[in-house]
Amino acid sequence: MITVDKLTKRFANLTAVSSVSFALEPGELVGFVGPNGAGKSTLLKMLSTFLYPTSGRITIDGIDASKDPLEVRRRIGYLAGDTPLYPEMRADRFLAFLGKAHGLRGRALEERLRWVIDACGLEDALRKRIKECSTGFRKRIGLAGALVHDPKVIILDEPTHGLDPLQVVAFRDLLGRLKPGRTIILSSHIISEVAHISDRLLIIHEGVLLADGSLEELAAREGLPHDDLEGLFLKLVKGRGQEAVKAAHAG
Repeated sequence: MITVDKLTKRFANLTAVSSVSFALEPGELVGFVGPNGAGKSTLLKMLSTFLYPTSGRITIDGIDASKDPLEVRRRIGYLAGDTPLYPEMRADRFLAFLGKAHGLRGRALEERLRWVIDACGLEDALRKRIKECSTGFRKRIGLAGALVHDPKVIILDEPTHGLDPLQVVAFRDLLGRLKPGRTIILSSHIISEVAHISDRLLIIHEGVLLADGSLEELAAREGLPHDDLEGLFLKLVKGRGQEAVKAAHAG
């Protein structure tokens, strides 16, 4: 479903993403983790076609993202980390606007709106202007907007930021329902937040992909207990990861 081949993004003298490669299949829920400033958001923006790579290739559902970004956007749902919304719009009208932008009309639009409103728990916020909603509700409105067209690829950048504990539990339950037949990527700088719900972890530091595998596989590879999340993260980022970063940037 998603193939990333030697993806690189440079901003002037800064290399934000350095020759990253991986492949993801339908039915996978992948946690993309790393420290703040590691390059997570930059990479997700390239997957979502909001940024173009300096070099490398992204293919989503067989489509080259650089050659046909509009077709890629039809297939993905993207929630940016800063949850961009139209604050003056009512929540219900905002979601209807997004649905129509994706070509939904009539009964199909009504059914999808009903589904995302229920799935994201938005009934109490529908007739409020977005700027009047709490941070948690704004995040859920953004999530509903990313799902309104029933995408097969879902890209979520820091999706639980601003959610209270009960909302986080509901969000994890929703991911479980969405997972069959879809490819889901969610990013966080908190490894414990995504490790237990992800099939795979992609760990990135200073734009370099340090590890790719399940929590158990990565822990065993590093000689650590499977539940030692902090130890795994520190060993990869502070330990041999530094050598990998130096080698990648030197190349």
